[in-house]
Amino acid sequence: QVQLVESGGGLVQAGGSLRLSCVASGRTFTAYYVTWFRQAPGKEREFVARISSSGGTTDSADSVKGRFTISRANAENTVFLQMNSLKPEDTAVYYCAAGARWSRYWRDYAYWGQGAQVTVSL
Repeated sequence: QVQLVESGGGLVQAGGSLRLSCVASGRTFTAYYVTWFRQAPGKEREFVARISSSGGTTDSADSVKGRFTISRANAENTVFLQMNSLKPEDTAVYYCAAGARWSRYWRDYAYWGQGAQVTVSL
């Protein structure tokens, strides 16, 4: 079992930055892939970025490439999402998820955090 808790969301102006954290409890966290998803009102949950269990491999959606960076500190059971040059269209609830499959599809993930609201104003 893995429990995930996100933090770091908030309100920021366009062009600003935020860093989301996803802290996990559970001894097997380092064995899982971790992915950030987001969901805006009225829209489907979408892939943002993912990271391998070791942290050596990452992948991100085209919409955030060059602006968002995913990283992990396994010694601290934490995965980060650094978000720079934020745009109003980045406004959404951001979720971290852990799973055993290297996937961009949200249904492949068994463990989820409660979500963190990110709001980007003009």
